[in-house]
Amino acid sequence: QVQLVESGGGLMRAGGSLTLSCAASGRTFSSYTMGWFRQAPGKAREFVAAITWSGGSIDYADSVKGRFTISRDNAKNTVYLQMNSLKPEDTAVYYCAARVGYELASVSTGYNYWGQGTQVTVSS
Repeated sequence: QVQLVESGGGLMRAGGSLTLSCAASGRTFSSYTMGWFRQAPGKAREFVAAITWSGGSIDYADSVKGRFTISRDNAKNTVYLQMNSLKPEDTAVYYCAARVGYELASVSTGYNYWGQGTQVTVSS
């Protein structure tokens, strides 16, 4: 069992930057693949980024490639999402997720644990 708590969301103007954090409980954080998803009003939850336990493999949605960076610090049981060059279409609730296993996954059904989400709003 792992509990995830996101933080760092807020209101930002287009072109700005935000860093989201996701703190995980439990002693086996390093064995989980971690992912970030987002859900805008009226839309389905969509994949943003994922990182394997070692950080050796990373995947991004095409819509955020070159702008967002996912990273993790296993000593701190924390995964991060650095978001640069924010656009109004990045506005959504951002969720952190943990997957039991060592492979990347870009579908929400591949993840076993979810945080409560943090709101990111980007104004034009």
